[in-house]
Amino acid sequence: MRGGGLENPVFEPPSPDLSRQRQASPAGADAGLPEEGPCGWGRCAPQALQLCNNPEGYLAAYSLLAIFQGIVVNGLINISISTIEKRYELNSSLTGLISASYDIAFCILSLFVSFFGERGHKPRWLAFSAFMLGLGSLIFSLPHFSSGKYHYGTKLEDTCQIPGTSSVNLTCSTSTRSLLPNYLYIFILGQLLLGVGGTPLYTLGTAFIDDSVPKHKSSLYIGVGYAMSLLGPAIGYVLGGQLLNIYIDIQIPERQDSLLLSMDQDDPRWLGAWWIPFLACFFAIWLLIIPFSCFPKHLPGTAKIQAEKISETHNDGSELLVEARNIGKNYKDFPMALLILLKNPVLMSLIIASSSEALVATGFATFLPKFIESQFGKTSSFSATLGGLVLIPAAALGQIISGILISKCKMDCKNIIKFMIGTSSVALLLNTVFLFAKCGNERFAGVSETYNGTGKLYNLTAPCNANCGCLRSMYYPVCGRDEVQYFSPCFAGCASHLFNNMEKTYHNCSCIGKPKGENHSEDFLYEAVPGKCPTQCKLLPLFLTFFFFAVVFTFMAVTPTTVAILRCVPDKQRSFALGVQSVFLRLLGTIPGPILFGVAIDNSCTLWDINECKTKGACWVYDNERMAYLLMGISAACKIITIVFVVMAVCLYKPPPASAALSRKDSEMVSSVRA
Repeated sequence: MRGGGLENPVFEPPSPDLSRQRQASPAGADAGLPEEGPCGWGRCAPQALQLCNNPEGYLAAYSLLAIFQGIVVNGLINISISTIEKRYELNSSLTGLISASYDIAFCILSLFVSFFGERGHKPRWLAFSAFMLGLGSLIFSLPHFSSGKYHYGTKLEDTCQIPGTSSVNLTCSTSTRSLLPNYLYIFILGQLLLGVGGTPLYTLGTAFIDDSVPKHKSSLYIGVGYAMSLLGPAIGYVLGGQLLNIYIDIQIPERQDSLLLSMDQDDPRWLGAWWIPFLACFFAIWLLIIPFSCFPKHLPGTAKIQAEKISETHNDGSELLVEARNIGKNYKDFPMALLILLKNPVLMSLIIASSSEALVATGFATFLPKFIESQFGKTSSFSATLGGLVLIPAAALGQIISGILISKCKMDCKNIIKFMIGTSSVALLLNTVFLFAKCGNERFAGVSETYNGTGKLYNLTAPCNANCGCLRSMYYPVCGRDEVQYFSPCFAGCASHLFNNMEKTYHNCSCIGKPKGENHSEDFLYEAVPGKCPTQCKLLPLFLTFFFFAVVFTFMAVTPTTVAILRCVPDKQRSFALGVQSVFLRLLGTIPGPILFGVAIDNSCTLWDINECKTKGACWVYDNERMAYLLMGISAACKIITIVFVVMAVCLYKPPPASAALSRKDSEMVSSVRA
């Protein structure tokens, strides 16, 4: 008992005063610490709940919260962002601000939550995390209920229109201002609340796992928890994708224009019910407040586990300083505690290495579907599915494998860091898949070749479609019978379309040439069909195989990094160290990663969307080889940076001297004798 409060001596560093207290206390007095109470709420502690009052029960609750956090933040928001853009008339830079708001909140709060929560009741912090995540999900869905019904306007014709007969006359107008973009601030508020909720989960929640299990099992438990968190995005993409097949207002209005009956999910005006899964997650996440609120401050057996752990703190004097000044006791210690961690060369090397890996991981998580779509000629939905099938299982597998290996081999801190060098080196070699599994561009009229010898390169307009009034803002690719891709039926000069066996075909196309081999021209019942032309590149299976294993070895370094960070800092600063890592991870990794990859991909664009106001929008066509080389360059550079800093961590790490490498129980006995 010190300072008027009740402290757990097991969680404090050895000191003469503490040793005297222990000497004066009867044997076994430490076993019944109040913090290791039963699972329940005060005096209400049902016997059935005690079955969950162990590391496995906590890991199950932690995994469920991590899964739902991943569903909302990394799944639903990513898959709904394009629908939100259209519904609320937001451009990509504004939706990018929505996406970044989570990381902004995380960065601002991470240091403070991890510092002040270190000595607090960590499970109750996780209950607060569940409350904020649920509230953020609810706030994010609110714009749907206050913005009224969706008015989708008139259908745009995609065929060549004779001048003066078109039903749509699009002109550049800035006189009408909509109020819908103002909902941007509601979405940002929802993301900020989600960021507040996510902060305790991956700092205090992870540290609590390390507190509660023996050192050799810590990596396995953390690996399983991190792997479970990767199920969230997968579930989010599947759940959100299915619900986007439902109309945004559930029921389509009976009649809004004469072309209503032809509107379906392929219509550019269609918007799905993006808001439904956010409401469902709100209720589900708030249910998780119940289990976290009933866990005690420390799980039964934590005192004994902590007493038997051997310190592996980097021997730079920081542990002695933390013990001598009892840093972390109050808010005045915050600057000193932060300075101690920033001056730890091993910690900072590991943080920079993990930030470099995070930059690549988030870049590919964002743009791998676009890469597959452009390189191998797949649809956006199929590319997103393939990307998810590669990234998520590979990342989960990598974290589980590394956790098992570290646990089974009982690696110490230095060997864990050496293990990271090996996995990062293999990942670097596998990333060379971009050099040989790339595809050239398919034939594209107006981009890679002219319109049968007429017109100019990089100009979609040619004599054959000059009078059609085509819009460059309507990208609806078609494949002609001449095996050339056209920007839209209009730019192909197609004047009509028919439905043959429920499939749409285009006819009377003035820009499409004859098929190869004139003897077979009568076999074609159409002149163009919707969609891109089938790619001649057959390297997709090879690319996916190599990239799968590259992701496995990349994520095999994630769990070891976390474990090494927890080992190389003073025990009182473990949560705070994870908070510092979270800040750098976002500032140097997850925030700039998608931006850097986006700039590289935009740099490989060969055909931009230009609207009626001559404003440049999205890119329609990319130079595939240039894109592959740029992404390979960024990935390789980051991998090399990772390896360099991990090697530095190995070289700089100084294990505690032999006299200090004792269990806490032994250290307390030594301190008692000295006193």
